[in-house]
Amino acid sequence: MKLKKNSFAYIGLIAFVAGIMFMGGCLLGGDLSGQKVPGVDGGNAGAVQVKPGVGSDAIANMVDTAGKAVVKISTTKIVSSQDQFSSDPFFRYFFGQQPREQKQTGIGSGFIVSQDGLVITNEHVISGATDIKVTIGGKEKEYNAKVVGADYDLDLAVLKIEGASSLPYLKMGDSSKVKAGNWAVAIGNPFGFDHTVTVGVISAKGRPITVENRHYENLLQTDAAINPGNSGGPLLNLKGEVIGINTAVAQAQGIGFAIPTNTVKSVLDELKNQGKVSHPWLGIQMSDLDQDLAQYFDLQSTDGVVILGVIPGSPAEQGGLQQRDVILELDGKKIKDAQQLAKAIEEMKIGQKATLLVYRNGRLLNLTFAVGEKPYQLR
Repeated sequence: MKLKKNSFAYIGLIAFVAGIMFMGGCLLGGDLSGQKVPGVDGGNAGAVQVKPGVGSDAIANMVDTAGKAVVKISTTKIVSSQDQFSSDPFFRYFFGQQPREQKQTGIGSGFIVSQDGLVITNEHVISGATDIKVTIGGKEKEYNAKVVGADYDLDLAVLKIEGASSLPYLKMGDSSKVKAGNWAVAIGNPFGFDHTVTVGVISAKGRPITVENRHYENLLQTDAAINPGNSGGPLLNLKGEVIGINTAVAQAQGIGFAIPTNTVKSVLDELKNQGKVSHPWLGIQMSDLDQDLAQYFDLQSTDGVVILGVIPGSPAEQGGLQQRDVILELDGKKIKDAQQLAKAIEEMKIGQKATLLVYRNGRLLNLTFAVGEKPYQLR
C-alpha cells in the first residue's frame, strides 16, 4: 500500500522512525558510568579511576578524576642581593660590597606517581629551593616535600611528600604512541591559579629547543595553553594517562612544549635510587665543520667535527685528543656534525670504550677513549 505524504499513517511512520533514531543516539552517546573500566594505573589500588570519554563531558570527567593527583608546588629559596647604596663607589670604598639575603618564592606544578607520595616535576621548579611545600588537589593542607633526585640536563625532578599515604596517582602513558592531532589536556597552576585546565592537540613531536642555557631534545609541541606555573604539571590524553611533563612556553601564542613520558620513564629509576642521572661524557668543546674550515684543513667534505677545546682530565684528554683535531668517525661510523656526535656519546654506557678517526695535521689517526661520566658542575 502506498502512503500519501499528507496522510496520518505517513506522518505516524515518520514519527516512529525519528523516535528510533533519537533513542539510538541516546544509547550511543549516553552515560557509561555503570560499566566496569580499567583504572589509571591498569587496575592497581589507589589510582584515580578514569573512565573512557564519551560525549560532551568526556574531558570534564577525566579532569575531575585525574586532577586529584595533580599538585601545586610552592618553593622558597634564599638569594643574595646588593644593598641599594652598593653601586655608589664612595660607599663601596668605605664599607665594601654589602650583599643581603632575601627570600624568593616560586610556584610550579607536579603530579603524584605512587601511593606513598612520589611526585614528578621539572628541575627548574625546585632548583635551589630551601623549602618545598606541596598542596594536593582537593586538600587545603600543605605538605612538606623533599627532593629525591634531580637532573639539570633533562629538567626533571622527583619529590617525596612527607607524612602522606594512600594518595591518588597517575599512570605514565606511552608517548611513542602519541600522534600529531591527538587531544592533549594540561592541568597545572599558571600564575598561581590552582588546578587550571587547558585543552588542545599535539601539534608536533620531536621538537628541539633551547631555553637560556638548557637544551631540550625530542619535546612534544602542543597548542594547549601552557603558562608560567604550569611547569612540571601533566599533559594528559583522554584516558587520563600522562603523555608529557609541561615544561616550556614559546614566545608565541598556541605553542607550548612537554617532555615525553618515555624520556621520564627511561631515567626514573636512576632518579629514585641514585638521586641523579648519569650522563656519558667525552669532554670536548666542538663545532661543525663548515666550508671555510674544511678548506682551511684541506678537507674535501664538510662532514666532521672540529675540536675547539679539550677539558683537562676528561676522557678526551686521556684518549689523546687535541685542540684543532677534526673527528671524522666514531667506531667506524661517519660523523656529520656536532649534534650527531653528542647524541652518539649520550647513547653510550659509562666506561664503554670507543675509537675515533681523527684528522690531525694532514694525517689520519685512530684514538681510543673510555666514555666518562659528566661532572655535576658542568651540567
